[in-house]
This record gives sequence, C-alpha cells and structure tokens, in this order.
Amino acid sequence: MTAQSSTGMVRLSGEAVIPLSTLDPAGPLDDLAWLDEAIGDARVVAIGESAHYNGEFYRLRHRVLRYLAERHGFGAYAMESGFVEGWQVDDWVRDGEAGDQEQVSRLLANGMTSLMGLWTPMRAHLEWMRQHNLTASRPVGFYGIDLSGSNASLLPGLDAVLSYLARADPGYEVDPDVRETASAFAAASAFSIPQALAAYGELTPERRNALTAGLAELMARMTGRRLDYLRRTTADAYERAVRSLSLTVAVDTVARELSAGRPDLGASIRDAAIADTVEWILRREDRIVLAAHNGHVQRGPVTLPGMAPMTTMGMHLADRLGGDYLAIGTTSGTGRTLNPGAGFYAGELFTKMEPPQPGSLDALMDASHDGPFATDLRRLSPADTDAVRAVSAQRVGTFYADLSPLDAYDVVIHLPHVTPADPDHAALAHAPGDVQEAFSRYKPE
Repeated sequence: MTAQSSTGMVRLSGEAVIPLSTLDPAGPLDDLAWLDEAIGDARVVAIGESAHYNGEFYRLRHRVLRYLAERHGFGAYAMESGFVEGWQVDDWVRDGEAGDQEQVSRLLANGMTSLMGLWTPMRAHLEWMRQHNLTASRPVGFYGIDLSGSNASLLPGLDAVLSYLARADPGYEVDPDVRETASAFAAASAFSIPQALAAYGELTPERRNALTAGLAELMARMTGRRLDYLRRTTADAYERAVRSLSLTVAVDTVARELSAGRPDLGASIRDAAIADTVEWILRREDRIVLAAHNGHVQRGPVTLPGMAPMTTMGMHLADRLGGDYLAIGTTSGTGRTLNPGAGFYAGELFTKMEPPQPGSLDALMDASHDGPFATDLRRLSPADTDAVRAVSAQRVGTFYADLSPLDAYDVVIHLPHVTPADPDHAALAHAPGDVQEAFSRYKPE
C-alpha cells in the first residue's frame, strides 16, 4: 500500500521505485535495464526536463541516449533546438574523423539555439555521439526540431531556402523586401528576443502582411514546382528546404500571435510545427530519442497562469503515432532552476528552487526516494495509482501548471537535487555579443 514519508507526505511504495545508480553518462548502464520493457516497440522515446540548462538533465538525457543507441539501435537524437542550425551539428557527429575542439566550440555556440549548446555537458554529449559513430553499425544523427533563430528570427530558415532556390530555381528572383523585413526584427540570440518582438510590433500592418504574403508565395512556388526542383537537386535537399520554409512561416505566425496578445495560440502553433518536424525525422530514421521540456513532451495541454490551455507537441505525436510515442516526464526536488524573470536577461540566469509544493507530482516523487529514480506509471499497484491520480500539478521552473500525470506521461524520472550546468567558455567565445555580455555578468554559486 502507499506509505507516508517521515514528514507526513504521501509517497509511492518501494515497489514503484526503480533507483538509478548514477547520472554519469560514462558509467555502467545496467540500472537502465527497466527501459527494455518500458519502451517496447516505441519509435519515439521523448524525455522531458523541468527547466533548461540544469546539468543533471543534460547528463540524464545523454545517458538514456547512450543506452537506447547501444542496446536498441536508436539512430537519432532530436533536441529542442533550431532545425536549420542543427544540420551542421549532424554533419560533425557523423564525420568519423578525430574531433576538432575549436570546431565543436563553434557548433555549440551557433549550431544549437536558445543557448542549449553553451554548457559543458552538451559538449560531452556531442563528443560521445561522434566517438560512437566511429565504430557503430548504426550511427546516431543529431536533429534540431525547433523553430530556427531561437524562435524569434526568420533569417536562418529564410536564408537556407534562398540558398536552395539559387540552385533549384536560378532564374527566380525573390522579392528583396521579404528578407529586408525579416531582418528588421531578427534576434541575434535568446537574449535578444524581447527587442526582436518589440521591433516586430513597430512594423506597419502593411509590412507585416507583405512579409506573410511573400512567405506564402515562396511556399506555393516550392510545392508547385517540386518536380522541376527534383530534377536539379537531390530529394533530400528539397525536403530540407521545404521543412525550413515551413518552420520559417511558423516563426512569422508566432510573432504575429504574440504581437496580437495571443501567446497561448503562438505556443500551440510552435508545438504543432515541432511535431511536424519529428514526423519528418521519422521518415528518415527508425527510432528517435526526443529531448525537450516537459511542457512539450507531455500528452496533455499546458496551462500557465493567465493563459488559455496550449496544445503540446506530445499531444500531436500521441494522436498521430499512438503506441509508437512514449513520454518520459521528469521532476525535481530542490536546487537552482532557470530564472523566469527579467533578471535572466541581465545575467541572473538561475534562481533558488524551493521544496516542491504539496499535491504536486514533484512533491510525491520527492517524498518517495532519496536518490534519483524512475517509476513506470503503467505498472503501478492500485494504491500507487491512486496516489498519482490525486496529483493535480507539476512544477515548471518556479511555478506550477495543472497536470494529470497518468494522462501526461508513461514514465517519470525524479532528480532530488538539480544544479546549473557549467558554462562552456570555449563555446561562449564563439557566441553572439549579447550572449557573451550576459554570461560575463553571470556568477555561478
């Protein structure tokens, strides 16, 4: 039966707890053997994180990828990072030659978006992928699934499309106003997003509408002339360009929704586009490890304070893939988490995380075991199922969102204490100026 902790908190029984012996990606993997039964034949194993940039989440995902690649032949790591930017990372991990540290530093800074690559555990992760691919019969590729330009700039995707059209349709001249308008609100990095959105808001309605119409014309031309383009380029080049343009259209649409005061719809549009990208990857890869925030992974809407419920990537993938989609959520106890306030932009990247709120999934998990552990929600006793069913919220950084865990996840992994990842200073040396400035003010504790 379900027990109570020494503090009176409800906790799961011991039979629901699957201890993890280490988070070290290079350590023995035997404690992950429970994954064999948990994943079954799923083609997409999605693993969430409660907040970005915690070192423990980076190492956990690295370790899960290593297990699934070595034991089950998973051939792709798809991450919440820009789709277009990720191409160069994929080229590097598949290269097969000795790694160049300077090159990987540039990739971490510019081949990954939203600051995802600027931390030492991510360097170790990419280096493992490259080393694994030297001898693996089934290499592991890297894919970004997200909108490019840290979700706030059309330029990476648009420039990829224009480069493709120069080869596939050399006589066609794209209206230069399309790129000029996109340049007017391009974000250099995640730190520039507020300024980029403000610049978009200052565009006249005529310029915004002309940009949207110009992107629609590009999409119509690319789809209408598909067979012509395939005679001049490879199918792979064409498919990448179309997906890049689709995500560029999504960036434009999200900016429009945010400017109109509809962030919930903007978030839902983004997640639908991410799900489309995952399906695109599935046409190329048999099985994928998918790494993103819990708020994208979960099979249920995300409801944040003051916003309408948002449809998640996980909801789309569960609907489209059924049992081929497995969702692993994560929870945490104490430590430091991403700062959601304005201080983040001033270099105060992390803030203290208080013990989890009673009645939350985090509190239930934190009361159940002292160390890192997993629990398979589909294989619980009736009493443990009731304990999980009584949960109504999950922590998202420093606040809580409504959640039904049994509907949202198949498996939950709990990390009792999380800390900021160590910044990768070699990668930061190649980052945009606004990133370097913000990190120069960051004081790790």
